[in-house]
Amino acid sequence: MLRAGVAGTTAADVPTQAPEQTRDDGQRLQLFAYLQAPEHRTYLAIMRLFTSTLLADLSAGEVSAALAAAEREGRVAPGESDVDTVIDRLKQLVRWGNLVVGRRETIASSIAEFQHGSVRYQVSKLAVRVQRDVDALLRAPEGAREVTRELLPAIDRGLSGIGAALSEALSAERRDPGAKAARQARERLAEQVTTVFLQHAELAATVRDFYAYLGQVVTRHQLAPDEISGFRNLLVDYIQMVVEDVLRHTETIAASLAGLAGVRSELLRLLGPADQLGADVERARGRTAADWQELTDWFVDSPGRPSQVSALREATARAIGSLLASVKRATAGGGLVPGRRGELLKLAKWLDTADDDTAHQLYSAAFGLHSARHLQPAPDYDSDNDKVPWRDGPVLDVTVSVRSRGDRGARGRTSRVLDDPMTEETLLAQARQADERRSAAVAELATAGGRLAERKLSADALGVLCELLTLAMAQREGADDAGSALDPVHRLRVTVRPETGRETRIRSASGTLTLRDTVLEVSGGGAVPEAARGSAR
Repeated sequence: MLRAGVAGTTAADVPTQAPEQTRDDGQRLQLFAYLQAPEHRTYLAIMRLFTSTLLADLSAGEVSAALAAAEREGRVAPGESDVDTVIDRLKQLVRWGNLVVGRRETIASSIAEFQHGSVRYQVSKLAVRVQRDVDALLRAPEGAREVTRELLPAIDRGLSGIGAALSEALSAERRDPGAKAARQARERLAEQVTTVFLQHAELAATVRDFYAYLGQVVTRHQLAPDEISGFRNLLVDYIQMVVEDVLRHTETIAASLAGLAGVRSELLRLLGPADQLGADVERARGRTAADWQELTDWFVDSPGRPSQVSALREATARAIGSLLASVKRATAGGGLVPGRRGELLKLAKWLDTADDDTAHQLYSAAFGLHSARHLQPAPDYDSDNDKVPWRDGPVLDVTVSVRSRGDRGARGRTSRVLDDPMTEETLLAQARQADERRSAAVAELATAGGRLAERKLSADALGVLCELLTLAMAQREGADDAGSALDPVHRLRVTVRPETGRETRIRSASGTLTLRDTVLEVSGGGAVPEAARGSAR
């Protein structure tokens, strides 16, 4: 009998696993390598075995026994359950980073049994996520995914509940920070935050999946009449209902997020770090300022960065426009309705069910093509390979006119390119005047410098200042941050930063611009660099 127990060591012939925190992106992407391997069915069965239970700790013999049942059912190739083959597969998964190696005390009757039983394998954390996403992808249907719009009122109520729970937790903390009531109040606050972020993650995922499916189908050039009817009902009824629900709750959700933004630091402090798990623990959503900013950006527009609600409205408008274009093509009188798509699908079905001789006859009858007889050597420009079957050859891009009308004739007439030197000179003169006006406006701002309040700017200078001011404010992550923008040609920089009690007034020919609690700084010479001036000439 052999008895061994070497805790924390690895077998000499098994590669060690690097710490996950030291991997770069390329190493992490190797976690997906087993999905494209020739033996991907075996790898999938092994990874499902390791991820089916918590703290899975399996040896090669145990994995081989589990694969034997899958081999009998035909889910893996014959011979994949052999122990030596399983060991090779497990070692490869270790090299990719999906499994990690360990050892534990074991009792064996032979050296081979000891080698197979002493080396144990566990699944890595990131590999569990990969396999979970793979299984979810394989289970997902091809059709549309329902949008969980019922989560919108739940998110609205949850954000209101967070405000009430935060007030209760702060009051309990002021009375006695170490009391049971304060601890329970913090737990209720954490429960509300976790629930809201889980609900929003599910809502955002369903919206992305639904619009991805919608974009896949409405952009097709040819749609059957029943498909057009189904997509019309989908767009007119379902999408309208989704968009209305989102817009109805967005205003109150935005108001709740604005109220929580002022007390976000206190909220994050009460949620606190998970000290018992260490500094590198992956926190739940809602425990960092970035999570709250992402939630806010989903519902609320910011300068230069539209929200996902605005993107949803734009995507809906584009989808409706695509559907109307498809309906117009299908009902136009100038071509076949709905084109040759149905005929090609019917021919493909015939070819799929026919034997070889019948398929050749169908192909010849449909396309008028017959086997070639080369009586002379092929010309130099003929690059076709007669040894490659037509189904494996290069794909020809069929134009819309051929696909819909069977017509190869060119449509329309090529326009003549006119040489109009007078118009060209006029446009060049207008461009030079615009450059001169902008240069003068920038020079005026640069001359004013820190004395903007004392100068009265021209309309052009105010326009340039407002343009740079908008870009500078768009760079800010929050209301308390500073932002700056640079004119890349004239090297004029505008910086805006908040300062309580300060008021900046800028007078111009078009009116007075007032910035409250804000300091505006203008720096730079405003001159055009020599390289840029030379290239402009």
